[in-house]
Amino acid sequence: MGIAVPATYVELADLALARGVAPGKYVDGLGVTRMCVPLEQEDTVTLAARAARAALESAGCAPSEVGMLVVGTETAVDHSKPVSSYVQGLLGLSTGCRVFETKHACYGGTAALQMALDWVRSGSARGKKALIVCSDIARYGVGTPGEPTQGAGAVAMLVSDQPRLITFEAGKTGVYSKDVMDFWRPLYSKDALVDGHYSVQCYLDALEGAYRAYQAVEADAGGARFYSDRFAALVYHVPYGKMSRKAHRHLRTLDGDPAPDDSFDRLVGSSLVLPSQVGNIYTGSMYLALASLLGTAQEDLTGRCVGLFSYGSGSCAEFFSGVVQPGAQARVKALGLEALLERRRALSIPEYEDVMRARERLDERPAADAPGTGFRYQGTRDHKRIYVS
Repeated sequence: MGIAVPATYVELADLALARGVAPGKYVDGLGVTRMCVPLEQEDTVTLAARAARAALESAGCAPSEVGMLVVGTETAVDHSKPVSSYVQGLLGLSTGCRVFETKHACYGGTAALQMALDWVRSGSARGKKALIVCSDIARYGVGTPGEPTQGAGAVAMLVSDQPRLITFEAGKTGVYSKDVMDFWRPLYSKDALVDGHYSVQCYLDALEGAYRAYQAVEADAGGARFYSDRFAALVYHVPYGKMSRKAHRHLRTLDGDPAPDDSFDRLVGSSLVLPSQVGNIYTGSMYLALASLLGTAQEDLTGRCVGLFSYGSGSCAEFFSGVVQPGAQARVKALGLEALLERRRALSIPEYEDVMRARERLDERPAADAPGTGFRYQGTRDHKRIYVS
């Protein structure tokens, strides 16, 4: 697994004060303390490439071992050329690697993961690994109701027949989909649009549908009083932390639990440590929460089952499960994710607003040297995006 976030962030308490709002409304009301804000040399491609490289390095995997690269995103940089092709070039992956992009709002990364799992299980991988990357920049615009729910980041995962972190349980998955208009981004707009209250209800309806479908496949609750107690932890899609609390309350109510909030800290708490400091990263939100669980949980999860819920507006959702592998928690802790977040720089509100204005023109910016190291977006030349590493 590899994770990449922008080098800069905004304190939500500062943003609240600048908007004339009590800080508690943002921090406590959303369950988020900081949101990542990408600078001009960062975009969906650079975040994806950084996370992918980190995943390869942490696994000791050579580029030649990757036979499939899929990037799930809803903030693509081109209507035709996929983010995965740019990443393939930046990483130097083989020309024999299958590359493409998946889109279904925040569910796009899970769609890619499930496809990769089937590819490996079927034998079609022939010993190769799949590299799945969830990369997004959540943007709603300065001064909009959605402004405090922004964020940016990428999560990359290697899928193989010898998993080191999680073994996803084959066939144990429940799906729910329905045509709804709860969240969307028109082709003419850089900023997403959302019907907030309706989207929350769509999320909860999808959770119920996917959870019931999972139960129909895996009827055995393992002797637990409440069905969800068969899981050592639950990882939800996290557009903001408070949504996980609403989701958990709904799921436990479906179980018949008369005190649905009492199990929240035990089953969900550890998964929200990292997301609370990053904000919304769309396709990667649930997988950042999974990394948070594995990296911060105090109890030994080895051999225990974790339940995961992925939701994408529009909508499609999936409830599935996996078993934590020996050494998984130590491997994730070794990534140093909390230290990575501490190395970021805080932006003042005027700096943040300048960045947001500059990003309005990002796609037309003439190519020029981009300061810094690592993968960077330089701008465009002859209508082509130019990247350096």
